Amino acid sequence: MPLAEVLEGNGFTYDDLRYVRSRELVWDGPPANDLTEFKRRPNDIPVVSFFTGCGGMDLGFEAAGFSHVAAFEFNELFCKTLRKNRPDWNVFGPPVHSGDVSKVGEVTDALSRLISSPFEGVFIGGPPCQPFSIAANQRFAKWGDKFKRTGFSHETNGGLLFDYVEIIRSFKPSVFIIENVPGLRDIDDGAQLSEAMQALRAAGYSLETPTVLDAADYEIPQQRLRLFVVGNRRGKQFVYPRASLRRIGAGAVLSDRAPNAANNETRRHNAGSIVRYMRLDYGSRDQLGRVDRLNPAIPSKTVIAGGSGGGGRSHLHPEIPRTLSVRECARLQSFPDDYVFAGPTARQFTQVGNAVPPVLAARMASQVAKLF
Repeated sequence: MPLAEVLEGNGFTYDDLRYVRSRELVWDGPPANDLTEFKRRPNDIPVVSFFTGCGGMDLGFEAAGFSHVAAFEFNELFCKTLRKNRPDWNVFGPPVHSGDVSKVGEVTDALSRLISSPFEGVFIGGPPCQPFSIAANQRFAKWGDKFKRTGFSHETNGGLLFDYVEIIRSFKPSVFIIENVPGLRDIDDGAQLSEAMQALRAAGYSLETPTVLDAADYEIPQQRLRLFVVGNRRGKQFVYPRASLRRIGAGAVLSDRAPNAANNETRRHNAGSIVRYMRLDYGSRDQLGRVDRLNPAIPSKTVIAGGSGGGGRSHLHPEIPRTLSVRECARLQSFPDDYVFAGPTARQFTQVGNAVPPVLAARMASQVAKLF
């Protein structure tokens, strides 16, 4: 009989299970930062997003008081998430629009109906990062054709950075942000990113040095590295948000299940997996399942998006021998509990794992606002 049925038949759930060594470490520090920490007073600065995903960057700018003008996203499921949570946003994507930034003319035509050039606002966007991701390569055997980071030669995503650059040059926003994984800075020894930055400088932008920020440095309970390139034509210097002196443990957001929140389902593991998980110490990995037990007293390891065909794997809860739910991963990412992710569970994990933590985006947005 499956373990799930045994548990249910005896009035238990997976959350009643425990590790052999349990409750030895706890998070007894301050709570994690969330979007309520930011002032929501409108600042009248408009923002347009590209490659919006499920809206992590957009939520951060919204919390910092920016006015949302439009979002471009080509994945129909991600668009469903955006429209479900923010029905008042202008979401350009399936089924009413392609949302495809590689179709520059189509995007330009749609956006021209909403804004003019020069645009006295902000463009934000993170071209799909799979071609530049080290984590993506780790899913493939080193002798396989898919292992090499193809970068800008990737037939689908490699040129999207330059499509975004072309749109920036066309509308001349006051400020733009390019966001990506750190690998964008290193691919081709930096030649392609340098070419993009040179084109933007030629268009009149002052650019800051590409900088990698770790979400854990901003009181988010997760280690997550993201690369940011910021340019502006306002004659000012952008200053990146100052890192905090304290780090927040994963236990700060994993101590309860938010029972009334959506996306809270957990995987129905078999008995063999549970027995293996139960023997793990904090921070240890189950080699068969390639999942790690989190330490509640330190930031979580990076939430994983998974590949284009599925939802990847989540980490193990620090005190319950099971993998995390989508909602728990979203908490590690700093999404609010009332933000709902559409689609099958595997694709919900993809949306959460691909996102910029909204609190990190809000930190960046607060700094951007100082340029105006």
